[in-house]
Amino acid sequence: MTKRGGDDEKAFLSSYRPKDYARPAVAVDLVVLTILDAKLRVLLIKRQDHPFKGAWALPGGFVRVAEGQKEQGEDLDAAASRELAEETGLTADRVFLEQLYTFGRAGRDPRMRVISVAHYALVRPDLAPLVRAGGDAAHAEWVLAEGLHKLELAFDHRDIVEKALERIRGKLEYSNIAFDLVPTTFTIPELRSVHAIVLGKEMDPGNFRRRFNRMLEDGVLEKAPGKRITTSKPATVYRFRPGRAA
Repeated sequence: MTKRGGDDEKAFLSSYRPKDYARPAVAVDLVVLTILDAKLRVLLIKRQDHPFKGAWALPGGFVRVAEGQKEQGEDLDAAASRELAEETGLTADRVFLEQLYTFGRAGRDPRMRVISVAHYALVRPDLAPLVRAGGDAAHAEWVLAEGLHKLELAFDHRDIVEKALERIRGKLEYSNIAFDLVPTTFTIPELRSVHAIVLGKEMDPGNFRRRFNRMLEDGVLEKAPGKRITTSKPATVYRFRPGRAA
């Protein structure tokens, strides 16, 4: 049996002609979410160029590919981080960024066959004002997630947003993903409000407090210094312990 990297494989690679095979383009699209004014919002950009010029769309772009066997271009995660920085001004080390799903329906892009590896990013409310339009975006805006049905989105970006919302709502039930949607410190009602906003339903205070206490016992949360001034009395504030958020 010929070992990988042997003479036969080297000969094969030296004569291999990638251009003999049809290849789709690969893109990354980003569903960037935050909570502002007690509402879940999605970052949309207004496209500056054709196709769909002037339409609302998700931030994103093509993965950079090199024509070579040794240097083949950037990794998907690197492409997502780059597009996040170029089109929003946010860097991946400041937000939660995770791969979501692959969208490859034929005809989803009128230019050519394009496969998109979608990602979603969660932005703390205090970072949301730092977002700025860049790249091929003419304008960026935080749009109400519940109002997206009123807008015409470019490509199949509505499907991508719906998949992202489905994902984070599911993860909220078993992970600490809410860490990336709250300020650095928060009260129990504030964290409960984030869960309610994302899930789109009220959370029973008693049941949520029991869940909250389990997170304290498991070391996921801890008390933070100081108090939050409320209309009734100062409230205890908490924070997620470093390295314990999912």
